[in-house]
Amino acid sequence: MPFASFFILATGLAYAAPLPGATPMPPEIARRLERASRPLGAQPRYTNRLALESSPYLRQHAHNPVNWYPWGDEAFEAARRLSRPVLLSIGYSTCHWCHVMEEESFEDAAIAGVMNENYVAIKVDREERPDIDAVYMSAVQSFTGGGGWPMTVWLTPDRRPFFAGTYFPAHDGDRGARRGFLSLLNELKKTYDADPARVAERAEQIVQAIRAELAPASSSNLPSVNVLDEAAAQLQRGFDDSQGGLRGAPKFPSSLPIRFLLRQAYRTGHAEFLQMAELTLSRMAAGGIHDQIGGGFHRYATDAAWRVPHFEKMLYDNALLAVDYLEAYQATHRAEFADIARDILHYARRDMRGSEGAFYAATDADSSGPDGHREEGRFFTWTQAEIEQTVGRHRAPLVQRVFGVTSQGNFEGRSILHVADFSDLAKVGDARERLYRARATRPAPLRDEKILASWNGLMISALAKAALILGDRSYAADAARAADFILTKMRKNGRLLHSAKEGVAAHDAYLDDYAFFISGLIDLYESTGEPRWLTEAIALDAVLAQHYEDANGGFFLAADDAEKLLAREKGGRDGAEPSGNSVEVENLLRLGTFTSDDRYRERAERALGSFSAMIESTPTAMSCMLLALDYLFDSPKEIVLVTSDATDAEPFLAKLRETFLPNRILVVVPTLQLPALARIVPLVEGKSLRQGKPTAYVCERRICQLPTTDPEVFAKQLIQHAKGD
Repeated sequence: MPFASFFILATGLAYAAPLPGATPMPPEIARRLERASRPLGAQPRYTNRLALESSPYLRQHAHNPVNWYPWGDEAFEAARRLSRPVLLSIGYSTCHWCHVMEEESFEDAAIAGVMNENYVAIKVDREERPDIDAVYMSAVQSFTGGGGWPMTVWLTPDRRPFFAGTYFPAHDGDRGARRGFLSLLNELKKTYDADPARVAERAEQIVQAIRAELAPASSSNLPSVNVLDEAAAQLQRGFDDSQGGLRGAPKFPSSLPIRFLLRQAYRTGHAEFLQMAELTLSRMAAGGIHDQIGGGFHRYATDAAWRVPHFEKMLYDNALLAVDYLEAYQATHRAEFADIARDILHYARRDMRGSEGAFYAATDADSSGPDGHREEGRFFTWTQAEIEQTVGRHRAPLVQRVFGVTSQGNFEGRSILHVADFSDLAKVGDARERLYRARATRPAPLRDEKILASWNGLMISALAKAALILGDRSYAADAARAADFILTKMRKNGRLLHSAKEGVAAHDAYLDDYAFFISGLIDLYESTGEPRWLTEAIALDAVLAQHYEDANGGFFLAADDAEKLLAREKGGRDGAEPSGNSVEVENLLRLGTFTSDDRYRERAERALGSFSAMIESTPTAMSCMLLALDYLFDSPKEIVLVTSDATDAEPFLAKLRETFLPNRILVVVPTLQLPALARIVPLVEGKSLRQGKPTAYVCERRICQLPTTDPEVFAKQLIQHAKGD
């Protein structure tokens, strides 16, 4: 992004120009900024406090002329001392419209001057502080009925919102807006000064709305099984029979819960639910939302046909989609779904993995064009001439036809690659690799190299499931490396930390960090048979029970000893990511099945009861909670494979791979480890090799079918109900 230059004094020390309209910084802050600026070489003109932060998003704004503060007491004390309102801006590093608002408003010295003279301005990275984001997103939704980023909120010095929105164009009339950001800054400051009683009254109303939204009323009643059918019926009514997903645009991969549909098809035997999942997955894989050259998926599509994406790539989307395709492969035996899962995981391992095995957060939608200016999607789009130059004149017509490249393009004169059918990719042979190598020479989008425990937990689950379903142990090895990183580099005194950047871990973890990572550890245990992972999952759940669990059921986002905000969120609705409560409820049910400790089930049922009114009224907003309900209402299979060594289980695992069995636990245990494992998993007591051969036990509610040494018999038992010993 364009920045003006520093000037260098004769002493050789670099000093930034004064921030327009801002009061001088305290000497200690100025000295720290000076020390931080010395290694930078050619210096930007302005520097603010965000230069001292580790967040990539905050650092992006470190050289705005705005006198930004990070979230903290210093900022709010300054607001009280100066009798000013607070302007809170929340976003994340790969957010396209966050970049747009920065370029239009926060890099404008005149607008910055108005902000600096009249406000205390605070920047927050929503990915580092989801607790702050949740509180003020609720305020935005109260004002606008929707939400999104960048989030722009006007606060009193006691942190109470009195006006809120998302992206605002800089000036009246820009992008068709009646009022621009500059006008709002001036008008709201006048209102704040002239009518403080009105501002205080409005702020109190919003605070009460936030508290009601973030802490839903509890109930003791479990939702009924009928809620599963009602959710499926609602999805059917909104389904796009032509393109998959829900009708309309934009289209998010998470808007149609694939894993729920697969379970509903399994539970009811109704093929239409499976067909809905298949059509959606096929259309997404063929569309521009799927990076046909580099692998992985973009964040969402702006059109109904999945062709024109918003070009960000998020780790969580790709982890969740990998699991969707893996489970769909099991349910349908369609090889292309397995190929797409491999494609996603190849992208993540190649492009999103750090040197120590953990995974980075995201890549940007924007990259530099030929003129040096940032353009959305430039890195990913093509012209006919570029295709011809890369693959040659003779092959170009075929490649252009397969990928839908035309002279006029479908995105700002360029073409987003898509295919009529994912299987068409076989026609272009090695052209994809040539295009990938050519694309790699372009200026790449920014990669946010922040490591989040929560999103790594999702990727650990995806890799562990891939190891089991695809029969490739290398996936489990990569999952184990990432898990080791979190357990050794992102844990302090037995408690997780939320994020890590450049070797430094920070911020106490949130519910999602624990829930997603515990789920990943359970999946990793099932795919490797190493008891360590299950033991760690049990230990981390104990931390949740002590510091996050509500006595009335469910879990708060932040710990009981975390910073006290206006409200303490206990959320159940899914967004682009699953609700932490949903994932943890399923974790509790799975741990209860492994350990035979009924306290896990009791806690899960209390949590489900606390959200029952919400589940009954808006079931499709809580589709991941429905997975936990499906598990609770089912009789999950308890599968024990006793082996003489690790490789003996393979014939049985091959049969398990062929069977979509959504609600089950898997224990693979060498006979020598049986006594030690029985202390954690009582189910293995009394199990042994039969006739010296690997032996499978398939049970439900601890009632087992006859043990078998025959993989074919085992395959039949997987789809039968237990009849007793």
